Amino acid sequence: MSYLKTVSFFGAGVLALCTAAVAAISTLPATAQSPQQPAPAAPATQAGADNLPMSTAEIIRRFSANESQFRTERGNYTYTQSVLVEASLADGSQSGRYEMNSDIVFTPEGKRYEKVTYAPQSTLKVIQLTPQDMKDLESIQPFVLTSEDLSKYDVKYDGKERIDALDTYRFNVGPRKIEKDQRYFQGTIWVDDHDFAIVKSDGKAVPDIIEKGRENRFPRFVTYRENIEANYWFPTYTRADDTLHFDNGDIRVRMTVRYRNYKRFGSTVRIGPSTAIDTPEPAAPPTR
Repeated sequence: MSYLKTVSFFGAGVLALCTAAVAAISTLPATAQSPQQPAPAAPATQAGADNLPMSTAEIIRRFSANESQFRTERGNYTYTQSVLVEASLADGSQSGRYEMNSDIVFTPEGKRYEKVTYAPQSTLKVIQLTPQDMKDLESIQPFVLTSEDLSKYDVKYDGKERIDALDTYRFNVGPRKIEKDQRYFQGTIWVDDHDFAIVKSDGKAVPDIIEKGRENRFPRFVTYRENIEANYWFPTYTRADDTLHFDNGDIRVRMTVRYRNYKRFGSTVRIGPSTAIDTPEPAAPPTR
């Protein structure tokens, strides 16, 4: 007899995952993590006091201010987004997948919306996606640490590191306080030392939600950004491959999110977070 337990997962940014496992696996070992346990940071290549051109407080001030501008700028762009989630039991059985492709676009009046272009029937058997995952997909996977949100986080300098051709400052980031119904990033970010922009983030969405009869657990992920315009670095790729531990057994979750075809809509457009809506009704052409 099969049963369902809630599991959280996503993630750029997503929904929490719910296990649906057969009773036969209920004796599998489980090693649950605390919701507030930090995601393991990448190995430090040069931690401690570095010969920096400015104080770490000034570096944080500069990159968070740039992130505030970037969040506004990204709201002026259309792009395509593809999400693939695969999950199975630890031995590879009961595998299934969830796919969704969408376009983030604007109506002629400048209203931003998400238009789903491909969404086959999900074949996930051991988990299901939940609203927390969707919220993480929009705000945590493509993590942006703005001046406005800086007070919510502890940000600790962890050294300099070269990533490919980039010289970066590395910071460990975690929420100062967990507020009810709020989602946070916890992990490591890398900031380009020239553009003062986040170019990579490695961590997870917190908190995990552990309640009676309900386990919401989230995988660790890595998100990469690319320099699309000026000193703005846009998320282009998120990947997770993690084993989530539940009371009834382990679930392996793999996720890929790709962001493509960034195109500026209009420099004067200022909008809030995108939301999925039905295809808009045809509108009259804008008057000139």
